[in-house]
Amino acid sequence: MKIIKNIGCLVGIVPEGVDRKTGSEMDEVVSISDAFLTIENGLIKDFGPAETCPEASQADEVTDAEGGMVMPMFCDSHTHICFAGSREQEFIDKINGLSYEEIAARGGGILNSADLLHDTSEDDLYSQTMERVLEMIRKGTGAIEIKSGYGLNTQDELKMLRVIKRVKETSPAIIKSTFLGAHAVGRAYTGRQEEYVDLVCSEMIPAVASEGLADYVDVFCDEGFFSPAQTDRILEAGERFGLVPKIHANELACSGGVQVGVSRKALSVDHLERTTEAEIEALKGTGTMPTMLPGSSFFLGLPYGKAKTFIQAGLGVALASDYNPGSSPSGDMRFVMALGCIKMKLTPEQAFNACTLNSAYAMGVSDIAGSITKGKKANLILTRPLPSLAYIPYAHQSPFIKKVII
Repeated sequence: MKIIKNIGCLVGIVPEGVDRKTGSEMDEVVSISDAFLTIENGLIKDFGPAETCPEASQADEVTDAEGGMVMPMFCDSHTHICFAGSREQEFIDKINGLSYEEIAARGGGILNSADLLHDTSEDDLYSQTMERVLEMIRKGTGAIEIKSGYGLNTQDELKMLRVIKRVKETSPAIIKSTFLGAHAVGRAYTGRQEEYVDLVCSEMIPAVASEGLADYVDVFCDEGFFSPAQTDRILEAGERFGLVPKIHANELACSGGVQVGVSRKALSVDHLERTTEAEIEALKGTGTMPTMLPGSSFFLGLPYGKAKTFIQAGLGVALASDYNPGSSPSGDMRFVMALGCIKMKLTPEQAFNACTLNSAYAMGVSDIAGSITKGKKANLILTRPLPSLAYIPYAHQSPFIKKVII
């Protein structure tokens, strides 16, 4: 048994069986001041006030938190960190006034990453991806969803997913894998989008399933990418092979993707920079988690998702990084939490829940991660002494992590 003692504040306590927070529940972050926590076999065994802490003689290892906070590690339910190289030239293009859509129309964006990935070996791609995973862990993230989608042909999509599987097997973080063959239309199918959708449904998805390479299937349902009808067809094909739906939607326009996702019982619908009351009504009473990506809004200058409005309507909200080479080149979930507060006007408590328990739910791991709960994995951030939870997003560039346990 391991003991963490002298915890100034144990933050993010959630009862067993609670898998997400919605509406006013997102205002609640339960904590214990002057606390302890014990770990056994990598799981949280017990916690409580310091006066009930077991004797050090009962432990194999004792960690002194020295008055710092202990909190669950962040969960990042939407990333594209399996990519090759970088796209800083497009960063310069944006500075010079080109839009995301204009860069894509010139053959840049996702297609640029697909070209780079095609010329990169599996071993090199694995090394680059693991470097990003370890960077995210150092910054406090303990669970990461990773998408394919820079292959855009069967062999390169499989290459990506094999790399993600290797990361899952070798990383200390919890990893979930998503097949996103419908991220864009591959260059070989320019002008033949329906044929590309045929390829995704009839060749890619069966090949992915035959090797057991993905947990989820995702589609970029948005203006200039895939239509609601095409999205529905791809999700239905994925479901036949046991892949749970997720959705990219409403980044560039109100695309109808949220409604398709809800109809297919998607685990999450992600982006949501542009939404109306219709999307809120569609999500009410469902198991689908609206997931917003403020890092993408920050980097591209897009509107921020209406997280506050969603919560006021009784919904839960998750936040994720969208870590990718073109529109959100950062996996710092502490910064995502800060953007949630600064730009989306979430309270620190709401942003904390959106980056921990709700983001764990959005990637299907809230039964094992995202909160301080007995029996969950002991994926923990130990901070230096902090005045409050609000200090974390407030002083968003000041180092706050003393240690991670994963």
